[in-house]
Amino acid sequence: MIIEDDETTINIYKKFVQKVDGFHIIASASTGKQALDLLNVFTPDLILLDVYLPDIKGTDLLWEIRKEVRSVDVIMITAANDVHTVSEAIRGGAFSYMMKPIMINQFLSTLEQYKKTRDKLSHSAVMEQGDVNRFFGIKNSSSGANHLEQPEELPKGIDKHTLKKVRTQMKKMTGNINAEETAKAIGASNSTVRRYLEYLVAREEAEVDIIYGTIGRPERRYRNK
Repeated sequence: MIIEDDETTINIYKKFVQKVDGFHIIASASTGKQALDLLNVFTPDLILLDVYLPDIKGTDLLWEIRKEVRSVDVIMITAANDVHTVSEAIRGGAFSYMMKPIMINQFLSTLEQYKKTRDKLSHSAVMEQGDVNRFFGIKNSSSGANHLEQPEELPKGIDKHTLKKVRTQMKKMTGNINAEETAKAIGASNSTVRRYLEYLVAREEAEVDIIYGTIGRPERRYRNK
């Protein structure tokens, strides 16, 4: 279910969701009241929730949803980047928090991560500490000299060799870089490199700064965390 007051944005999310197996949109709402009315009729597995709605702030709506329907999961999608809003989303139990403008690779990787987490929880009776750590975003520490690190599971469209080049280039930089600068350095296309940079952002290995100019689309510049 999508809760977003901009019709164009809703249509974009619908197209994005169609690219991930196992997901389909069953409803959309443009106000908090409409969303709560719909939730009295059915319960979706996942809600994509904007913060800036006409009648209520999305984080306040998140708490209202929690009162009524505890079984639904929520991913926040918003331009809000203030600490208070992010903190409220965490306290409200949001699965993830994506900042606009949303890149398709970030969107798809977040849904894939959600699907893997949901499948694991649905088919497991008990949890190992390593599983719990992954769910809560905690990196597992090595358990000794003979510990073998598990290979990274890469999503479709991410090649380990290209990923290594992008990571290496990121480590060389002291400031931030954009996709074009990285592409020139490793000899790849801008669109390819942008996909890998967004993958690193989704994995929380990198952060993105959005630079708003006077003309054209805002520039996304990336840096190591």
